Amino acid sequence: MKLLIVEDEVDFATLLKQRLTRKKINIDLAHTIEQALDWLGKVSYDVILLDQRLPDGEGLSLLTHVKEADPFVEVVVLTGHGSLETAIQSIKQGAYDYLTKPCNTTKLEFTLTQAYEKKRLAEQAAGLSEALRRQTGSEPIIGQSSEIKGLMQMVEKVKDSEATILVLGESGSGKELIARSLHFWSARKDKPFQALNCAALPNQLVESELFGHEKGAFTGAAGVKMGLIEIADGGTLFLDEIAEMDLDIQAKLLRLLEYGEYFRVGATRSRKVKLRVVAATNKRLEQEVAAGRFREDLYHRLNVVQIEVPPLRNRKADIPLLADYLLAQKCPQNNPKVLSPEALEVLLSYDFPGNVRELANILERGCLLSYGPTIEAEHLFQPQMGKRTPVSKKGLEEEAPRWGDTDLSLENCERQHILRVLKMAGENKTKAAQELKIGLKTLYRKVKEYGIEPLP
Repeated sequence: MKLLIVEDEVDFATLLKQRLTRKKINIDLAHTIEQALDWLGKVSYDVILLDQRLPDGEGLSLLTHVKEADPFVEVVVLTGHGSLETAIQSIKQGAYDYLTKPCNTTKLEFTLTQAYEKKRLAEQAAGLSEALRRQTGSEPIIGQSSEIKGLMQMVEKVKDSEATILVLGESGSGKELIARSLHFWSARKDKPFQALNCAALPNQLVESELFGHEKGAFTGAAGVKMGLIEIADGGTLFLDEIAEMDLDIQAKLLRLLEYGEYFRVGATRSRKVKLRVVAATNKRLEQEVAAGRFREDLYHRLNVVQIEVPPLRNRKADIPLLADYLLAQKCPQNNPKVLSPEALEVLLSYDFPGNVRELANILERGCLLSYGPTIEAEHLFQPQMGKRTPVSKKGLEEEAPRWGDTDLSLENCERQHILRVLKMAGENKTKAAQELKIGLKTLYRKVKEYGIEPLP
């Protein structure tokens, strides 16, 4: 880890450097904003430990500069005499966390390590896209959840099989991504990959696109046209929304799967091909068969190997990595952006009926509506998508700390403030976190840190 400590108390900064260097952390010291800017112009850091107040200005002004220059750098703010409001403001401006001085060394090491890990994962996700696209021609499957690991293991097992594969999943869950991975991770990767959405075209055009046609086969057929089956020979044919295919076309597709041959529209001579077919649908084909909308023999021919893509709501642990990856795609390279802790918590609490496609659209909206390097929660959702209910502030104002109280330390004020907000929120931690303008994970950490018991 490469760490920059920006702290005006020279002895304290030196002591921190001595203790942290033992943990094999590479550290530079700066005692003013000017010195910090000088270091930042020469060295790329993973984490910055930043004092809130410095001789030549507020540390938070440097925080803004740092996040604009490199949104992946994580900043931990140190505060000794600041208010709770200022400390929370630092998190809103993009800080990973804040600690009060004098801080516990073990806690400091843990916070810095967690910040570094977050930065490393974000950079990994951002760099993964281009690297894998160059190597395989396909977008990566992003995620570390057990659901995604199982999905990738299944893809790895069947990628080189000749068997027809049926990919099931809700709209927007990434079925075409799985089809492309099956192709580009396999020995066929240098062969053609052709895709057809069966729901996007009228039946006559679907037949022509798929099988091709001879000159004069129908009105407007001015010449011979190669179909996607012919173009994909030796490679992979992906048929999306297969349940929408007309029954007559299904019969012709069945012949292709059984005998490896097909007829162009208007042709009298069959053609031979050797390819692998991957079909996808967001419907249960057995129900379509029962309703008479899908051929039973074709269903059994397609359903040799079945892969089910989990909906995003069942793998929410992947949302942070997905968000980092998608933001790297959606935001211009000269204007990279990251999510605030509150924005991430809002995403984690949402069920995404439109799955990864909806997440991508929401993040693109955030890129467009946010002006600085950080995307806030209010940049993500349209008003009709749900409003957060604030807790009442009357009780908070009545119980605010006053001069002369026995303990006005920032730590105690923070503990008491969290207790009051939890009480006013009826112990609803999501509402309390929203009112405190911190992430839900941060609130849970604070509750544990301060030993806050369930309210009576």
